[in-house]
Amino acid sequence: MPAVSRRHATPPGHPGPYSNGGRVLHNADPLLRYISGAKSTGTRKQGLELLHDPWFNKGTAFSLVERDRLGLRGLLPPRIIPFEKQIERLLQEYNEGFAEQRMHQPPEEVRRSGVTPEMVRKYLVLCTLHHRNETLYYRILLDNFKEMVPIIYTPTVGWTCQHSAELFRRPRGMYFSAQDQGEMAAMCANWPAEKVDAIVVTDGSRILGLGDLGVAGMGISVGKLSCYVVGAGFYPHRVLPVCLDVGTNNEKYLKDPLYLGLQHRRIEGDRYLAIVDEFMAAVTTRWPGVLVQFEDFSYQSAQLLLDRYRKHRLVFNDDIQGTAATVLAGVYGALRAQGRPVSDITKLRFCCVGAGSAGSGVTDQLRRAMQKHGLSEEEACRNFWMVDVHGLVTRKRNNLPPIVARLARPEVELDCIDLAKVVQTGRVTALLGLSGVGGIFTAEVMQKVAGFAEAEGLRPLIFPLSNPTANSETSPQLAQEATGGKAIVATGSPFPEAVFDGQVKKASQGNNVYIFPGLALGAVLGKTPIITDDMFMAASEALVDVIAEERLQAGQCFPDLNNPREIAAAVALGVIKSAAAEGLVSGPALTALGEGEQVLLDHIRHSMYSPEYVHLYREP
Repeated sequence: MPAVSRRHATPPGHPGPYSNGGRVLHNADPLLRYISGAKSTGTRKQGLELLHDPWFNKGTAFSLVERDRLGLRGLLPPRIIPFEKQIERLLQEYNEGFAEQRMHQPPEEVRRSGVTPEMVRKYLVLCTLHHRNETLYYRILLDNFKEMVPIIYTPTVGWTCQHSAELFRRPRGMYFSAQDQGEMAAMCANWPAEKVDAIVVTDGSRILGLGDLGVAGMGISVGKLSCYVVGAGFYPHRVLPVCLDVGTNNEKYLKDPLYLGLQHRRIEGDRYLAIVDEFMAAVTTRWPGVLVQFEDFSYQSAQLLLDRYRKHRLVFNDDIQGTAATVLAGVYGALRAQGRPVSDITKLRFCCVGAGSAGSGVTDQLRRAMQKHGLSEEEACRNFWMVDVHGLVTRKRNNLPPIVARLARPEVELDCIDLAKVVQTGRVTALLGLSGVGGIFTAEVMQKVAGFAEAEGLRPLIFPLSNPTANSETSPQLAQEATGGKAIVATGSPFPEAVFDGQVKKASQGNNVYIFPGLALGAVLGKTPIITDDMFMAASEALVDVIAEERLQAGQCFPDLNNPREIAAAVALGVIKSAAAEGLVSGPALTALGEGEQVLLDHIRHSMYSPEYVHLYREP
């Protein structure tokens, strides 16, 4: 069948009336002037109502003047795409079928991303439903969360971010860009919700293990908040995904005519901080008490921004703090799976491969746990060996971030030795992978860890936590083969079950979705002004208590995700109790806690959104 011509049809121009769903349009009608090719027309619609009206919507072609006058600023990606480019893009999809091609993507991309054509197909089905009917969307996710979370969240969300320009159909959330300095407070009024409980914001500088995706990173904010709604019962109209667009250093996007963000290199330094400061002031003024989760910021910015706001704003960074709390819960779960108390964490010796924001956050939280269970800071630090791209991190290094410097080894003569030598020297019993380097956990390394663990009456912990699949430090199958089937394994991405010596060896997925929905719910319901380290510690401890005994006996160190609401409720309960002990809780949650834990747990459950149809009536 021949391709459709790129010339579009001429609008009708004869003087007779036209019909619009039963409404007769005459020459004087503004809508007729619009569809007849007039240069301008008026409309009473604005904001999201305008974007959802197919008669008037131009999508990314709205000019900056129109965006300001029609309440659209922030509701669309920053870059203006001309009408001609929109036509070109849609006809390319019509003639060549991008979506269909990507559903049958080349094997190398499947291998690297872990996202199969079938997962892409399912994502497109759910995405279309999300735009059309949110109640049905969230009900289906709630009833099938364990199966569908890899579709709406990792690993599929990373793939969709990489292909966001081609998949873009309808904007979701808000975009604040470097062009909006001085306007962000006014822009917040364009979002129709009078109450927002939670914001997930990214600047797209480090999306999962995929690098700088710029404005294409919006998908991670959308995916995270779907987990807030399904996992913890946040109300869909009271959460807001946000992308901060300060440019990109991705050469592909700087040249891509379809890229939807600002096409200049990333703004850094004082101006970058000024942009984030203005954003934070704008959203917390428009929605007092809103929780802001920082997501997938670069290593250079993540800790800086967390330290900048954490003492006076309700914020957390999931890559640093959420990952840390998740890994700590996994370690506690692994100890419980061995019939040991969680206090035995003091007997483990960790090697963390990866000293970025996630790796440093994880090791610092594990250190805190060891101190809570009786070790001094100096004693706890002796149990950690950190490895970065250069090798072992020691005090010989200059200009280490404080969180890394605390755990740098004093044996300066060992600086930069490789992973195998680190494991041998430190007699490591637990291996954590947050490096983004696929396959770095070799059979030799894992065999050594197994030997040292067995000598102490322990099972080796092998946690390859990097995403996506191609960046995972090893696989459950290889880990079991290297350790003789003894390893307790937790991965960042989903993997097939391992089989060793004819027996299925179940791994766990160390997914942050176990922690961040319940943590956020506890902070919001408790009306806490900040989120403290103790609240994260409480989240980890609460998560361990909901692991079923049969899973522990199978060597799994995280709960089943079949009932995410019960997990979130337990985590929120622990978080509120911890915050109350610090004097940070107010409102109904404090009253409920005063009447007993069960009353507070009931209050948490009753506060959750239930995706059900309700009877509608027309207001006068």
